[in-house]
Amino acid sequence: MAVKKRPKSLSHGRPPVVSKHNDVSRSLTSKATRTLIRTHHRLQKQHAAALRAGDNAKATEISKAIEDNGGLELYQAASIKGQSAERGGDSSRVLVQWLMERGTFARGQSTRSDFAESDRELKVLEVGALSPLNAISSLPGLNITCIDLYSQHPTIETQDFMERPIPNSDEEKFDIISLSLVLNYVPDAVARGEMLRRTCKFLRLGKQSKEAEENLTIPALFLVLPAPCVMNSRYLTEEHLTLIMDTLGFVLMHKKLSAKLVYYLWRYHSGGTQKPVPKKSLRAGGSRNNFCVILE
Repeated sequence: MAVKKRPKSLSHGRPPVVSKHNDVSRSLTSKATRTLIRTHHRLQKQHAAALRAGDNAKATEISKAIEDNGGLELYQAASIKGQSAERGGDSSRVLVQWLMERGTFARGQSTRSDFAESDRELKVLEVGALSPLNAISSLPGLNITCIDLYSQHPTIETQDFMERPIPNSDEEKFDIISLSLVLNYVPDAVARGEMLRRTCKFLRLGKQSKEAEENLTIPALFLVLPAPCVMNSRYLTEEHLTLIMDTLGFVLMHKKLSAKLVYYLWRYHSGGTQKPVPKKSLRAGGSRNNFCVILE
């Protein structure tokens, strides 16, 4: 019998956080913030590639470059600044807007028109949370759990989502999971697929009828990616992403494309077909990136 490989943790291949740049982020301009984030992502990809190739010397060299660039801590600080109101950030504002549009949640109210068990709290798991002071946290009656690999706030739990214990009951599961600019940080295409597959184990299905289920929003996955990951990749198009999500049991409810990001809200309705979705060349051209998601 073949032994099933254990999914890699998110921290696999990531250099340790450094903490000698605590005050630098305060003076970062918008351009410097974007440059720092782009450089960090580029170095992370190179570091992961070196590890896959077994080139430990190269990986150590790139780790030093990541540290010189400020490490994960400065990257997180830059990301928080980039998501601040003054920079027009906070992707959860889009999620809040969609929930209100669909009547899932009305501002100032804790009842949901599509929530059968109305006396139960709506539970949210925010993976890769940078700050608890965002739009989704302003909604009343929510039970929000925030986790991140390296927490920068006392109310954010330091935890790897891929290491989080699988819920034993519906009470331990969530109605909404947020993966905002998280999947693109995972350096391996197979690990990205495993992350998406793992979210299914954390979402709790309701007890509505088949007819009512078609009009529901939750359980849902809020997925945010840099626009080029989907719009300019050799190996991932919106059609292919939809195929991957459908295979896992998700149906697309909402989508928004901005100049830099693409936002999706997927409703989870079943276990899907769980068929493998391999890497496939979908777009030609030398200017394409190599972002990819693989389901094994």
